[in-house]
Amino acid sequence: MDIGSTEMMIVMQESATGEDVDRILERLDSAGARGHVSTGDLATVIGVVGERDVIAGLPLEAYPGVDKVVPILKPYKLVSREFRRSDTVITVGGTSLGGGHVALIAGPCSVETREQLLEAAVSAQQAGATMLRGGAYKPRTSPYAFQGLGVEGLEILAEAREATGLPIVTELMDPRHLEAVAKYCDIIQIGARNMQNFQLLSAVGEVSRPVLLKRGLAATIDELLMAAEYILKEGNANVILCERGIRTFEMATRNTLDISAVPILKQRSHLPVVVDPSHAAGKVDLVEPLSLAAIAAGADGLMIEMHPTPEIALSDGAQSLDPGQFARVSKRIQDIIDWAGKTLG
Repeated sequence: MDIGSTEMMIVMQESATGEDVDRILERLDSAGARGHVSTGDLATVIGVVGERDVIAGLPLEAYPGVDKVVPILKPYKLVSREFRRSDTVITVGGTSLGGGHVALIAGPCSVETREQLLEAAVSAQQAGATMLRGGAYKPRTSPYAFQGLGVEGLEILAEAREATGLPIVTELMDPRHLEAVAKYCDIIQIGARNMQNFQLLSAVGEVSRPVLLKRGLAATIDELLMAAEYILKEGNANVILCERGIRTFEMATRNTLDISAVPILKQRSHLPVVVDPSHAAGKVDLVEPLSLAAIAAGADGLMIEMHPTPEIALSDGAQSLDPGQFARVSKRIQDIIDWAGKTLG
């Protein structure tokens, strides 16, 4: 936040009315401040962001329905547990994520052909997946590698959703593609390379689609939460945090899965947490144990790469499960979801 700004919570009384909340929001707006409402099981909380000198002069505690006004101490405000005690639950297409609901997101790294994607989608759905992933726009290390099909890929993803009923998760790389991606997808993914692309984060904060935000290659947990704050600050409260492994000195895996990030994020934020074991491991045989560990650690979902024929995949074949492998891993994941006392979808 800018120097000279302040962040606080207005905790409303249990008996406070909608008119009481609206009256405070109108007063904050007239003072040039911003209020974000969070309705919990016991009380409604209004998060306030604005100029310190201006807010300090507002008699907020004197307004009808106000219980107390307290500062938020974390550098991230709207994503913090201080602002919202209960878990955020995100529901798309009849499936939920967070608050005891676990999502199993599966599909290929890239949409390559209509036949490939539809086969992957049907296999994922039959094996228990609750959402379909697939990249229409692909960020690649080499400029000569397959970059995705663009709008054609989005259209194929929409067709797969129609065929299977699975909500779509796909990556957005450029604000110029936002309108097209939001038109076709159910959840917008922001990849690790764009975690601190603040213009992109602000742009997705202004749309009504949930956002899956991946942790950057060398980002700290606080940096991930601050990136999420950019999205919530613009009004989009439906954000999913994704741990996908970070870059360390270890060479045995593609990245190092920070399994400790899962319980830490759950302690510090009300946002749901998903783990991507495929990008963390980079190896098919590590996907299952990392998936089970993630659910045991408290993850609200998994994002797993699955391809009908990994050996000829145009991207990430080495870490993609084939349909048979995914079906076996999915059953083990369901077992540990049951053990954790949660539900799939």
